[in-house]
Amino acid sequence: MSVQTTAVLQKDITPEGSDYEIVRRAIEKISLDYRDQPSLEELAEEVGETPTGLQKLFTRWAGLSPKAFLQAVTLDHARKLLDSGMPLLETSFELGMSGPGRLHDLFVTHEAMSPGDYKTRGAGLTIRYGFHPSPFGTALIMATDRGLAGLAFSDPGEERAAFADMSSRWPNAIHVEDMAATGPYAARIFDSRLWRSDQPLHVVMIGTDFQVRVWEALLKIPMGKARTYSSIAASIGSPSASRAVGAANGANPVSFVVPCHRAIGKSGDLTGYHWGLTRKRAILGWEAGQISS
Repeated sequence: MSVQTTAVLQKDITPEGSDYEIVRRAIEKISLDYRDQPSLEELAEEVGETPTGLQKLFTRWAGLSPKAFLQAVTLDHARKLLDSGMPLLETSFELGMSGPGRLHDLFVTHEAMSPGDYKTRGAGLTIRYGFHPSPFGTALIMATDRGLAGLAFSDPGEERAAFADMSSRWPNAIHVEDMAATGPYAARIFDSRLWRSDQPLHVVMIGTDFQVRVWEALLKIPMGKARTYSSIAASIGSPSASRAVGAANGANPVSFVVPCHRAIGKSGDLTGYHWGLTRKRAILGWEAGQISS
């Protein structure tokens, strides 16, 4: 019988001086007060930085200034996203950015475990995991011998909760803490210089047949674009299954790589995100910076 281990953190794995913690607070301010278009000075005061210091830090992190980020991810702009494929950042061309024309920028290949494998809830499967710094807080990476199986995010102090959430999806698997095994995944996922089509990142999808079809549809959404749940449902041949698509989207175990953050509500509302709406806005803004570079 497989034995499930528990997460035991030997030390604080949150990097000192993490840019994301400051940026997260600035994004929260933007998210709450976007209609008032908060100034750089107001954002700096909120996070305890000087305006110049925040401008440099935010731009280093996102590749965008706080003002450009604000323009990119406010609800008013999100509502302009269309099923026909309007670029996520309508303002990007005004800001001098190149339009997104590439396929999924992580160059992902994937396979799905059989329905039988899924029904065993991971029995006979060894999943190695590790916590790593990322642009969006601490990342929990989970991998099998066949490829990346899980990616979650957490804020300081929430690492154990993230592990409990992820490991409960495959409760009969053996979970082994092995940062040496998961480190290369973290490096490849978050460093765009390592995104190469000749060395694709391999993802193993562990879910129901319907969930896997939704996740495969998400992989077809290019960086810089978004799709509504209804259009995703139509693309997999289930046009009346928008709610089920939303549930499958929320259950996606490989966040960021399988881009559930690019799914939006019918009105264009960014809607919820399993790892927090602030983090969803952060990922969309960070991707905008990647496109601009």
